[in-house]
Amino acid sequence: MNTADDDLTTVRVEQFLPHPPAKVWRALTEPALLAQWQMPGSENFRLEVGHRYTMTSVPRPNARFSGTVEVRVLAYEPERMLRVRWADADPANPADWTITWTLEQEGRGTRLFLVHEGFDPDDPAQMMARKIMHGGWSSHVMRALGQTLDRL
Repeated sequence: MNTADDDLTTVRVEQFLPHPPAKVWRALTEPALLAQWQMPGSENFRLEVGHRYTMTSVPRPNARFSGTVEVRVLAYEPERMLRVRWADADPANPADWTITWTLEQEGRGTRLFLVHEGFDPDDPAQMMARKIMHGGWSSHVMRALGQTLDRL
């Protein structure tokens, strides 16, 4: 797994998955599969630009995270790219992020790129959120996604 830390406004994670892009795409976009590796509420995802749903997780007061994420599907290209907006449900939290998944075939597998943008480097709580998210994406989420793919 390769990650870059030089841009404080963004988290970037890259992961090779030994599964074809069509299979990875299913795990990124089929609600029943999303529910196996993403936050509760992801089972309400619909691959439709403008679709909105809510996910929940553990609140993180040190990062001013309420525990509730409002998600909106922004764009997609089947088996290539999915972009969503994440905003904290608490209006006092300025978190407003864009998450982009990009899939590239590599041999018989897929190189998956995650770009999580919109962190404010001048806000200590946002930098704490970035640190937490970087660790979560890099380890827990990619591992859970891989396990879901292995079960398909």
